[in-house]
Amino acid sequence: MSTDRREFLRLTAATAGTLALGITPHALAASPIPRPVPPAKRAIRILILGGTGFIGPYQVRYALERGHTVTLFNRGRTNTHLFPGVERLVGDRNGQLAALAGRTWDAVIDNSRANPEWVRLSAEFLKDSVDRYFYVSSRSAYADTSRVPMTADAPTFTYETAGISRDAEPLPYGLAKALSERVAQRIFVGRVNIVRPGLIIGPDDESDRFTYWPVRIQRGGEVLAPGDGSDPVQIIDVRDLTEWMIRMAEDGTAGVFNGIGPGTPRPMAELLYGIRGVTTAETTFTWVNLEFLTEIGVRPYSHMPVWRPPTEGYEGFARFDLTPEIEAGLTFRPLAVTARDTLEYHFSRSPERQANLRAGISADREAEVLAAWHARR
Repeated sequence: MSTDRREFLRLTAATAGTLALGITPHALAASPIPRPVPPAKRAIRILILGGTGFIGPYQVRYALERGHTVTLFNRGRTNTHLFPGVERLVGDRNGQLAALAGRTWDAVIDNSRANPEWVRLSAEFLKDSVDRYFYVSSRSAYADTSRVPMTADAPTFTYETAGISRDAEPLPYGLAKALSERVAQRIFVGRVNIVRPGLIIGPDDESDRFTYWPVRIQRGGEVLAPGDGSDPVQIIDVRDLTEWMIRMAEDGTAGVFNGIGPGTPRPMAELLYGIRGVTTAETTFTWVNLEFLTEIGVRPYSHMPVWRPPTEGYEGFARFDLTPEIEAGLTFRPLAVTARDTLEYHFSRSPERQANLRAGISADREAEVLAAWHARR
């Protein structure tokens, strides 16, 4: 590969600092002292629709730490033990919104997965009682990611560009997100904040789409690494995303933003060597090119999570210009912190869950692919 392995080790060691020393599954259980959270300049009232999934609890926790008043609205069926001191209103996004009547908030954060009708119902119900509507969309809303660099003004899906009839059900995820954005923008004219995250990673992520790499590298040995190490990667730590959204709510920021990072795309080699910097495993990386992986049936972004090579139509998938987002206050914690905290969370799960990752290639299949690659070479 063209990447200088020693240089990556030097850079990631500098980033990881003392985190790279002696980290084991047992040592990971001892978390560092949390960084202090400064109070907001003004306290606001925030309504969170959902709030008990992956990103919601991080929004709630940070908002409370900043001194805000939080209200949760959901069906009251998931993670009901969380935040016992926070007001909960029970209802359903499918139209059972009566619990929201007669109340006012400074901002509402809509974490709904992808349902334009749910967005319409809640936005219309709240348009006169909430100052600003935050909708968590997705990078998948873009009709294509071929621009270099990608920016928030790139076209999003329509029925036509998605090749979907208007009566189709269910809607493809990207189209549903794009339509949901337009619904919110139509109802809350000039008062909408749209955030389009990429792959959201970090502790509490049950998809394992990033977790695969820290866990695999922690296991040690020869690791199948995709491409030549130079393909760009842009992802986002759940805490960077959610804390930024709360700060924008405090500032009353409106607009359309991309929630990914870091500001400069990170090469895949830097990602993997950086993760290795928080483990003590004896690990080597064998870089296998896209052509061979395609031939043998190993798919980007599923068998090889995070990795999306810049093939035709995906040239800008991990080449976003984040200048507007950084100006709006988006910050990025070190990769070493995200990797360490992800491993800590993984090792806190049940043995059965640890043994059954939901993303990535199995150990047996990885060994087969590596053997075939070495035989070919």
